[in-house]
Amino acid sequence: MKEIWRLIKIARPELGTLSWAFLFLIIGSGISLSVPFSIGKILDAATSTENTDGLLFGMTPAVFYFALAGVLTTGAAFNFGRIIILRIVGERIVARLRSQLYRKTFVQNAEFFDANRVGDLISRLGSDTIIVGKSITQNLSDGLRALVSGAAGFAMMGFVSLKLTGILALIAPPVALVAFFSGRSLRNLSRKIQKNLGTLTKIAEERLGNVRTSQAFAGEVQEASRYNRQIKRIFALGKKEAVVAATFYGSTGLMGNLTIISILYVGSNMVKNGVISIGELSSFLMYTVYAGSSMVGLSGFYGEMMKGVGAASRLFELQDRNPTISPTKGLPVKSARGPIEFKNVSFSYPTRPAVTIFKDLNFKIEQGTNVAIVAPSGAGKSTVASLLLRFYVPNTGTITIDGRDITTLNAKQLRRKIGYVGQEPVLFSGTIAENIAYGVPNATRAEIVAAARKANCQFISDFPDGLETHAGARGTQLSGGQKQRIAIARALIKKPDILILDEATSALDAESETLVNQALNKLLQENNTTISIAHRLSTIKRSDRIICIDSDGRVAEEGTYEQLSSNPEGAFNKLMEWQMSGGDVPAKDVKAPQPTDEEDIQRELDEEKDEVAARNRG
Repeated sequence: MKEIWRLIKIARPELGTLSWAFLFLIIGSGISLSVPFSIGKILDAATSTENTDGLLFGMTPAVFYFALAGVLTTGAAFNFGRIIILRIVGERIVARLRSQLYRKTFVQNAEFFDANRVGDLISRLGSDTIIVGKSITQNLSDGLRALVSGAAGFAMMGFVSLKLTGILALIAPPVALVAFFSGRSLRNLSRKIQKNLGTLTKIAEERLGNVRTSQAFAGEVQEASRYNRQIKRIFALGKKEAVVAATFYGSTGLMGNLTIISILYVGSNMVKNGVISIGELSSFLMYTVYAGSSMVGLSGFYGEMMKGVGAASRLFELQDRNPTISPTKGLPVKSARGPIEFKNVSFSYPTRPAVTIFKDLNFKIEQGTNVAIVAPSGAGKSTVASLLLRFYVPNTGTITIDGRDITTLNAKQLRRKIGYVGQEPVLFSGTIAENIAYGVPNATRAEIVAAARKANCQFISDFPDGLETHAGARGTQLSGGQKQRIAIARALIKKPDILILDEATSALDAESETLVNQALNKLLQENNTTISIAHRLSTIKRSDRIICIDSDGRVAEEGTYEQLSSNPEGAFNKLMEWQMSGGDVPAKDVKAPQPTDEEDIQRELDEEKDEVAARNRG
C-alpha cells in the first residue's frame, strides 16, 4: 500500500491539470450512463399503446433523438479533452522521472556502477518510467472511470429493480478475490520481466558496442545465441503473465455472462408478471453490462497498477539511494597543489571485499614532481588514481593533499583540479571541440585551440570541419593516437594542479606514441604534480622518482631511475627483468602479472644498452 501511495504521489505536481481531466471524466461518464435509461424510454414508447408524451419527457420522438445525439456529442468532446490532458500529463511525468533518475544515477559513485549493469540502468530510465507514467495517468483515469461508472450503474440498477441488483451483487466477492491474487502475481511477474529486459538491454549495449571484437573472433553466432537465450527467458515470463491475465479475464467474463443469463431468466418472468416493463429490463441489462465492465475495469486497473508498482519499486530503489561519496559535500577546494601523501592506506574493492589491493600503503609525492608508479599487473597501479579521484574511500588510512584529508574535501571541486588521461581514452559523441572542452564547458574558442596545439592535435586541421568534426560514438571516427591527443588536450585545458597519466601510451603504435609523448612533455612543463602509472621504460625514465608497489599492496622501494636500476636485487629491477623475459621466472616477492607489451619493453631496453655502449665507445 505504501508503494501504491508513493506511486500516486509522483503525479502531485500535475494535480491541477489532472483535476480538469477527472472533471471531464465525471461529466463524460455521466452522459454515457444516460444512454441505457434513454434507450429504455424509447423501447417503452415504441411498445406502448397509450399516449407516449410522458415517456419521452414531453418531447416528440424526433426532438428526443436530436437532443440525445447532442448530449452524446458533448460527452464525446469531454472524453476527447480527458484523453488529450492525460497523454500530455503522462509525457510530462515520464520526462520528469527520467530527468530526476538520470541526475540521481550520475551522482552515484564507482561502487554503484561496479555492482549495477549499465543495461539494467538504461531499462529503468526507459521502459520502467513509461510503465510508471502510464500507471498514474491513463491507468488511474481508467480506474476512476470504472469506479464512477460502476457506482452510478449500481445506483441506477437499484432504482430500476432491487431484486435484480441483488443477483448481480453476488458476483462482486469472487471477482475481487480473483483480482487480488491475479494482481499480486502480475506485480511479481512484471518486476521479473523488467529486470530481465534490463539484462537484455545490457547484452545488446555491450555486444553491439564491441561488435568489431566479436566479428574478429567470428563470434556472431555465439552472441546471437546469448541474446536469444535471454529473449527466451523473457518470453517464458511473458507466457506466465499471459496465463495469469487470461485466467483472470476469462473467469471474470464467464461469471459476468452467467450473471446476465440469471438476470434474463428472472427479469423475463418479472416482465410477464407486470413488475417491470421491457424498457426497464433493457435499461437494467445495459446497466449490468456497464457495471460488469466497470468491475472488470477495476480489476484490470488493479492488475495494471501492480505492474506499475513492480516497475516503480525499481525506480524507487535508485531514487532512494544516496551515494557513499557525495559529489557536492565537503570543504571547498581552491587549489590541489602541495604534497600528496598516502598514510597506512588499506583498500579492497566493495564488490570484492575478500581481495586486498593495498595493505598499509605509504608514500609521499612532492608538489611539482613527476612520479611513476610501477607494479605487477593487478597490484593496484590504477587504483591509486581511483582513490585520489575519490571514486572510492580507503578501508583504513588517509590520503592527504597539502595536509588535508581528501575525504573531507568537496569531491567535485577536487576532481576539477585533477587532469586524467587514461590508457583507453573515452570520447563522447559530439564534436572534437566539445570533447576538448568537456571539463570546462565555458571554455573560449581560443582556449580550445591553444589546448589542441599543446597536445599536438595538428591533425584536426586536416579535417574539412576542423574542430567541429564529429568524433562519433566513443570516438570511433578517430584513430587511437588521435583520441589520446584529444584526451590530453581535454586534460590540458583544465590547467590541473595534479595530472594523472594512467598508461597513456601503452596501446599506441610507435608513431602515435612519439606524438603523444611530445604532448605529454609539454604537460610536464606546466609545473603541476604528475603521477604516471606506467610500465613502458620511456615513461618511467622521464620521471623524477619511481614508486614500486609489490604484489602485497605495499611500497617495495622508491627512488630515481638510476638508483633503482643500479640495484640488481631490487623489486624494480626484478619486475623489469620479468617483463623483459616474458614472465618465465617471476621474482620471489612479486606476484606474476599478466605479460603486457613485452616486446616494446625488450626493444626499449636494447635501445638503452646500445646508447650506453655508443657513449662508452665515444
